[in-house]
Amino acid sequence: MRIILIFILMLHRIATSSPLTRRRALGLALGAVALTSRPSLAQTAPLEVVATTGMIADAARVVGGDHVQVRALMGPGIDPHSYRQTRSDIAALARADLVLWHGLYLEAQMEEFLLKLAARSPVVAVGEAVPESARIAHEDYEGRYDPHVWMVPELWGAVVDRITEALSAARPESAQLFVANAARYKDDLARLNIYAKDVLASVPEPARVLVTAHDAFGYFGRAYGYRVEGIQGLSTESEAGLARIRDLVDLLVSRQIKAVFVESTVSDRNIRALIEGAAAQGHEVIVGGELFSDAMGTPGTYEGSYLGMIDHNVTTIAAALGGTAPSRGMDGNLSAGG
Repeated sequence: MRIILIFILMLHRIATSSPLTRRRALGLALGAVALTSRPSLAQTAPLEVVATTGMIADAARVVGGDHVQVRALMGPGIDPHSYRQTRSDIAALARADLVLWHGLYLEAQMEEFLLKLAARSPVVAVGEAVPESARIAHEDYEGRYDPHVWMVPELWGAVVDRITEALSAARPESAQLFVANAARYKDDLARLNIYAKDVLASVPEPARVLVTAHDAFGYFGRAYGYRVEGIQGLSTESEAGLARIRDLVDLLVSRQIKAVFVESTVSDRNIRALIEGAAAQGHEVIVGGELFSDAMGTPGTYEGSYLGMIDHNVTTIAAALGGTAPSRGMDGNLSAGG
C-alpha cells in the first residue's frame, strides 16, 4: 500500500510539471516501482559454482538443484592428473561464488593456483572429507594418498556431505533444501553400492583380477575383493617400464585372465602391449571394455552422471570377467551395447 501511495504522489507531481521534467519523473517512478516489486538478485540468482572434475560437478548439481549453476572444468576424456588451468578457467574460478576441487593431489598441476585462490575466495577441497583412516597411502610419497576415492559409492558419500556443507555455507537460507537433496542422493549411492557388491561377487574368485591402464581402482579392489593391477602408477604422469609389462603378461597367462580394460582418459597403447604379449605365449586376452576412471561419460547421458559412471564400470567388469550382470545395469539405464 505504501508503494502505491508513493507512486500516486509522484504521478501528481508529474502532471503539474514541465514536459521535460515529466519524462524524467515518469522514468524514475516506473523504475522505483520495478525495483521495489522485484526480488533482489542476491535472493534469486543461483550460486555460481565451479568444480574441477565432472564427478564433483554432478554431485553439486544434484545437491544444489535449481539454486546452483555449476561449471565443470574437466569434461569427458580429460585427465585431471595432467590438466592445467586455461585463461577462461582462471576467469571462471575468480568469478565463482564457490570453487569445489578434489584435492589429495589429484589436480597436481592446478594445486598451487587453487591454494592461492583459497586465500581470498571460498575454495573447498572436497575429496579430503574422506577420513585419513579410510584412505590408501601413496607407495612412493609420504603423507600423500590415492585420490581415486570416487570409485566406491560409500566413500563418495563423505564427499557429498562436504559439498553439502560448502553449499550451505555459501547460501545458508537454502541449507535445509541442500541437506534433503543430499540425503536422497546418498540413498541412491547406498543402493548402487549394494548392486556393485552383488554383481561383482558373481565373478569366480580366481578371475577377480582387474588389469587397467593406470592404478585408479585401488579403493574399488579393497571394497569388492579384487586384485587390481595398473600398468602405470596412481598418476598417469608415471611411466610403465618393460619389466612391468612383462610381469603383467605373466600374471595374465598364469591366472588365465581373459580380459583387460582400457580407460576413457588414458591411451590404450600399454593395454595393447599386454594383449600382444599374452598372445605371444599362446593365451588370448581381449579388451573387456572401456572404464571411466578419472572422468565420466558424455554429458546428458546416464554414463555422464556419477551413478551411471560407477554402474557402467561395475557392470562391465563383472560381465567381462565371467560374472552375471544385467546388460543395462542396475536400473536398466545403461546405453545399449555399453
